[in-house]
Amino acid sequence: MPFRYRLQKVLDFRIRKKEEQLLVVQKAQQAVYEAEQRIRENELEIQQTIQNKRNEKDFRMMEYYDKYLHHLWDKAEALEAEKQRLQAILDEEKQKLIKLEQAVKVLEKHKEKQKEAYLEEEKAIELRQFSEIGVQRFFIQSREKEEEEQEQLLSREELDYMEE
Repeated sequence: MPFRYRLQKVLDFRIRKKEEQLLVVQKAQQAVYEAEQRIRENELEIQQTIQNKRNEKDFRMMEYYDKYLHHLWDKAEALEAEKQRLQAILDEEKQKLIKLEQAVKVLEKHKEKQKEAYLEEEKAIELRQFSEIGVQRFFIQSREKEEEEQEQLLSREELDYMEE
């Protein structure tokens, strides 16, 4: 009879949950990456605006550049706050993933121990069967020896009887 783990459905469920959580973590990582990309784009736009402000000859445009720069700096702060929020979500999802991985490892370890115990039990049963076979073989051989000795004894007695 092959090994059957009685908690296999639970193990499969936990593995499925771990894989689902892994997808959630990947999406959270993607969101953080996209937030970092928006921050880099905003920083690049700030640098370009500063460069354009320096090259501008018309002093009437300076006020607009300043307002736009303040807007970009505010946007940078908002983007950084958003990145921090997404990073916190990512960290939380990673913690959930770690817990789910540990739950899977616990059951996998339990399954291995159960399988080892099953194999040991199978070995013990097999050894008992071999032992019983050996005992039976011993009795059969000893009976055959006794019968042979009986036959030899009878044949000697017959020979002795015939000689007389």
